[in-house]
Amino acid sequence: MASVDLNGAMEERTVEELRGPTNPMVSPLLTDLYQFTMAYAYWKAGKHLDRAVFDLFFRKNPFGGEFTVFGGLEECIRLIANFKFKDEEISFLRSIMPTCEDGFFDYLREIDCSDVEVYAISEGSVVFPKIPLMRIEGPVAVVQLLETPFVNLVNYSSLVTTNAARHRFVAGKSKTLLEFGLRRAQGPDGGISASRYCYMGGFDSTSNVAAGRLFGIPLRGTHSHAFVSSFMCLDEIASKALRSHDGSSTCENFVGLVQSWLHKLQLADSLSGLFGETNQSELAAFTSYALALPHNFLALVDTYDVMRSGVPNFCAVALALGDLGYKATGIRLDSGDLAYLSIEARKFFGAIEKEFGVPGFGKMIITASNDLNEETIDALNKQGHEVDAFGIGTYLVTCYAQAALGCVFKLVEINNQPRIKLSEDVTKVSIPCKKRCFRLYGKEGYALVDIMIGQNETPPKAGERILCRHPFIESKRAYVVPQRVEELLKCYWPGDSHKPREVLPPLQKMRDHCMDHLDQMRPDHMRRLNPTPYKVSVSAKLYDFIHYLWLNEAPVGELL
Repeated sequence: MASVDLNGAMEERTVEELRGPTNPMVSPLLTDLYQFTMAYAYWKAGKHLDRAVFDLFFRKNPFGGEFTVFGGLEECIRLIANFKFKDEEISFLRSIMPTCEDGFFDYLREIDCSDVEVYAISEGSVVFPKIPLMRIEGPVAVVQLLETPFVNLVNYSSLVTTNAARHRFVAGKSKTLLEFGLRRAQGPDGGISASRYCYMGGFDSTSNVAAGRLFGIPLRGTHSHAFVSSFMCLDEIASKALRSHDGSSTCENFVGLVQSWLHKLQLADSLSGLFGETNQSELAAFTSYALALPHNFLALVDTYDVMRSGVPNFCAVALALGDLGYKATGIRLDSGDLAYLSIEARKFFGAIEKEFGVPGFGKMIITASNDLNEETIDALNKQGHEVDAFGIGTYLVTCYAQAALGCVFKLVEINNQPRIKLSEDVTKVSIPCKKRCFRLYGKEGYALVDIMIGQNETPPKAGERILCRHPFIESKRAYVVPQRVEELLKCYWPGDSHKPREVLPPLQKMRDHCMDHLDQMRPDHMRRLNPTPYKVSVSAKLYDFIHYLWLNEAPVGELL
């Protein structure tokens, strides 16, 4: 498959390749106005070059769960690789900030991200609250301008990837997951992003043709009810000849072959009483579709009646294709009692395999759609069903159960001085200073706890005991002897610092990494109902420093 230039999702990218075409909406102006007003104030005060460190993180896992999957890193790196104001953008800023001095706009015209460094967790990783997904270092005015676009690019990407991973978890590894959400997504950008990140989160394919071209995602699709109802009868099918699969012969009257098989099915003892006369417009539609796409015949069978018409008509066409060496793919159910209908359809296929001696016919793929979500798939699993693939759209791509992840972007250090943001709500107190983050694994190979330490602290080592403390609750602490230690933050954008840079992997490798990371989590952290919270901690030294800085910065009240 050829490489893709627009978003480079199919091959590893160099910095030079990242400096290429981008989404025209993602420009330096994709930020909030207050980022520019702050930048002007920094510049006016002579502070715009102060070296700042910001953490991008979230405070609570989405969907009532206890895990999140990180997405959007590549888009953030692509943004800063191309971060440069155009003349027309400077002119627009002048028009909306008429009282600002000319020197400020001259400054904006010259800035880029060559003095910015970005450290991040690998995209597709399982992540948790409070742990920085990204650490951004650089001139405070420039990094401040990156806040809104970075949060925007990470929020939805991580949310929909997590949603996809949750659907994968409830469906199980053996089922095929199809993303059908383009028509219900929030605009074209939302549709493209959803297809990309649903694939990274564990879906197998998409119906979105543009996403297939851009990212190399496998494409899947059948036909609609409109296609079925557009036919009236078999007589209107113009082409009736079909060349055999091996090219050795031609069936001049494929329609007649289909009709012959339908008659055999009606007379079959094992199918007696299950159906009578089927809908002929549906039979014509299936026959026409098979003539056009004999290698990939999958029929939507619920336009009229699934078991009395759709399934028998599909089987007649599938058996006719089999006579010519083709193997039909299966059916799609888009309404009704999906558990019951899938079981009945499976019985029907099995009866045909047994009565007519057609190997594998009983294993036809059954795909279910119709506004599916986590809850309905879980319910189907509990009822018992014969569905092989789930086509999921609205609830997946719109993240119907939760509108946003809630990422934040907080200053933790400036000019080597740690900073803290305080709040009466302890969950909103930031964890100060530049930090290193590690994941500690136990004897069974599962992740036990994430720990943050100060930049200059000795990192944890496998086999050595370390005290892990809750950042804010004094009594919550535990010793851990990790069997394996993984450092989470890696340099993905070194700027001009000449530090080694992590390579941005292709989308398929991000997907593989996501699946591997999910397997490394304990099942009780992943379950839908009452999941066990995953522990996020700080070192003893960082704990002491947080509370020292907290007391130092908080004003002391006075009782009168």
